Amino acid sequence: MRSSVTGPHLPPLRTRLDDFDLTVASTASYLRGLWPELEGVSFEVAQGPAEAIHDDHVDRWHVSHEDNRISFYRLPIVRFLRLQEGEERDEKLLVESCVFRAVAEFLGRDPWELAPGRYRHF
Repeated sequence: MRSSVTGPHLPPLRTRLDDFDLTVASTASYLRGLWPELEGVSFEVAQGPAEAIHDDHVDRWHVSHEDNRISFYRLPIVRFLRLQEGEERDEKLLVESCVFRAVAEFLGRDPWELAPGRYRHF
């Protein structure tokens, strides 16, 4: 049997919060490389403020054109997942899809237009 590098009595080197932040940052960096319009846009991660909760849905992100900011609400994104143990890859894909959809909303485009060649398999 193997154990974590830090052992059973120390916290892990990377937490799920770190993984979430890293996924948002790396996806935003990828999209910045494709779209120069995102150069001055800041990407933020928040827990999920009360104003994100509506009668029929919960916001997973907020786009502010005035402030050049896109805020992602971690708790609504992660809590609505129905993941089983060991499905971290699915969580990463969901976070990436939220970043793509939020950036598409910011740019006024369809999410599939953001990286058209990325999903073509020959």
